[in-house]
Amino acid sequence: MNGEDIVTDELVSVAEDSARGSFFLVSGTAISTVVMAISTILVGRLIGSELYGKYTLALVIPNLLLLFADLGINQGIIKFTASLRLKGETHRAAKIIKHGLLIKAIAGVLLFLVNYTLADVLASVLLQRPDMAFYVRIISTSILFQVIFSTASSAFVGLDKTEYHALAANVQAFAKAIISISLVLLGFGVLGALSGYVSGFAVASVAATAILFFLLREKQDSNEEIHIRESFKTLMHYGTPLYASALLSGFVPFYQSILLSVFTSYSDIGDYHAALNFATVIAIFSGPITTALLPAFSKMDSSARHRINEFFKLANKYTALLVMPIAALMIVFSQEIVQVIYGSTFQSAPLLLAMYYLVYFLVGIGYLVLVSFYSGIGETKIALNMSVLTFLVIIILSPFLTKMYGAPGLVATYLLANTTGTLYGSYTARKKFQIEFGTRSITKIYLISATSIGPSLLLRFMHTSGLLTLIVGAALFLFIYLTLVPLAKIVNPSELKKVAQIIQKIKLLGLVGKPILKYEQIILSKYDKGTQKDK
Repeated sequence: MNGEDIVTDELVSVAEDSARGSFFLVSGTAISTVVMAISTILVGRLIGSELYGKYTLALVIPNLLLLFADLGINQGIIKFTASLRLKGETHRAAKIIKHGLLIKAIAGVLLFLVNYTLADVLASVLLQRPDMAFYVRIISTSILFQVIFSTASSAFVGLDKTEYHALAANVQAFAKAIISISLVLLGFGVLGALSGYVSGFAVASVAATAILFFLLREKQDSNEEIHIRESFKTLMHYGTPLYASALLSGFVPFYQSILLSVFTSYSDIGDYHAALNFATVIAIFSGPITTALLPAFSKMDSSARHRINEFFKLANKYTALLVMPIAALMIVFSQEIVQVIYGSTFQSAPLLLAMYYLVYFLVGIGYLVLVSFYSGIGETKIALNMSVLTFLVIIILSPFLTKMYGAPGLVATYLLANTTGTLYGSYTARKKFQIEFGTRSITKIYLISATSIGPSLLLRFMHTSGLLTLIVGAALFLFIYLTLVPLAKIVNPSELKKVAQIIQKIKLLGLVGKPILKYEQIILSKYDKGTQKDK
């Protein structure tokens, strides 16, 4: 048995928590994303394009100001809550959460006051539309609620209570949808839509905070005084590099929008954003995975290099196993996907969609795991360096490539930038922490992804409808992929047994995953028997 095949009992507990957390985060994100998408489409259809334009413009300023609210505290709460709980210091974890929530609430109040009092100036200067000041002032109240909501949600992740994170996300989505649509139907137009947006976060933040304080009530078992100044210092020392990374990442979409406005047509901009909308498909899976991995790495002693290395390989391999087939399907069937969802008028959107999803081919060298790894072990400066490298490539090259090639040039820059940042993070992980990526298994995942897609492509020669090609092609691909995974020895009986042990404690996840694991075990068993007979 080689190093890649070892899944020690020591790691099962951490992997179990990570799988449980990922499942609830994925399910919560999926449901809330679908509800939000449906409500947004309905609101847009009910109020029309002009009023919907006002609605979306009103959200620009608070979303921009929210970039300055986090301060890196949310990830600090996840990190320290997870690590302190592991040490049995639940009272300190509770204090970190309460102090972090208070600090974020103060930041939220300050940003709300800035938005509310300077609404006229912000609408005139940033939006170039003074008539939007009323709506900008109305939506400003959402800032405080969003800050509280996001902080409470982060605390749930650190406490391994991701089911409450999912619940809060769904409460927010349903409350916004019901209130927005109801008020719009009653004739309140943009004001009704914005009121629903604010109300959704208000209801969710109150519910999340109430649940959070109920959970923390049992953890006040110490008389040790921990001052807010100490918590602030701890959180800021850890979170400042991550906060800087978030600011850089948050600035990129605004910068890209400006470049598209300067160098491309309205049609190109529409195609670009249509393609970008499909990013949510894989984000439903990738976002929760990276979020759940942060507390997982935080629970590990940084001196236990072997354990960290084994868990990193495990996390990287299973992340690649999940993400690669989704990326391959989105790339190969980009034409059919855009045609079915948007129609034939978005001519360059399929190319942009396929190009964008190429970034997930970096998953083998840690694209989705490295930041959680560095954040979890406290090396946030390396995570910041990755973001800075990515940011610099985008800032420097985007104007040239966008001017020369339009929207495809902008996406190409995005790919090059993320490749640069990930290569730096991968190289540093190998050199400084002796991290191994499980190259053999990752290479096999790439190869079987490419092999599995071949038969599906033959459907295009049958001249079937785009929807039928998409459904049958995806089903055929997944069947071949799931068959080849055990045949290629990417997973082994010991790993499958451990995975089954992990997911069986999560009823709904077990319901979905058990048939797949059973199929993998059958294929692996028959292959092993056939190999033994040949010998």
